Amino acid sequence: MIRVIVVEDEGLLRKGIQEMIDSDSSCTCVGTFGTGEEAVEKAAELQPNVAVMDINLPGMDGIECVHRLSEKLPDLQIVMLTVYQDTDNLFRALAAGAHGYLVKPARARDLLAAIRDIHQGGAPMTSALARKVVDAFRSGTSLASSAQRSVAEGGRLDESDELAPREKEVLDLLAQGYSYKEIADRLNIGYATVHTYVLRIYKKLHVRSKNAAVARWLGYKAK
Repeated sequence: MIRVIVVEDEGLLRKGIQEMIDSDSSCTCVGTFGTGEEAVEKAAELQPNVAVMDINLPGMDGIECVHRLSEKLPDLQIVMLTVYQDTDNLFRALAAGAHGYLVKPARARDLLAAIRDIHQGGAPMTSALARKVVDAFRSGTSLASSAQRSVAEGGRLDESDELAPREKEVLDLLAQGYSYKEIADRLNIGYATVHTYVLRIYKKLHVRSKNAAVARWLGYKAK
């Protein structure tokens, strides 16, 4: 069973998401929280695998909550569920440690599919949002500046210079959307070798997710 927590300040929506999760035989909602502060304080004892997180929370916002939960629970997979579709919030969430990003209102089947996907190592995000990220970096819009600010807060952009050439190749392919298997095939290396490179990249860039690593890499390239 995938153990899921929900962080959402609207009571009716929080209950609805909980019921969605419990309706799936592969998931169970082990806790719900109305504030980020409560989630940070109590989530660890519930041993969740996945968190469904709103951005617009009272007090501590969802992005700060993602950052703190990622520090306390490094294996926790976090999917944002929010009304915000702007690239700045999207990038900030990914840079903080979120692994996926869905826009409200999300259909039950889409949310459940995202939870299963993220638990298996995926990074659920609509193609429209992914395109926004790519377009923003290509056009040099505010997301590039946001990238540099966010990365600077979490570590030096020059950290990417510490990556070995092969690690940069792997990270660049991840940024282009290639899966581990596709990267292994393109570079003529084993799947396990790709996984080892990714773990080294996480350690060097001080991140805990593929999206955070890609965000930092894109921020570095946008400099």
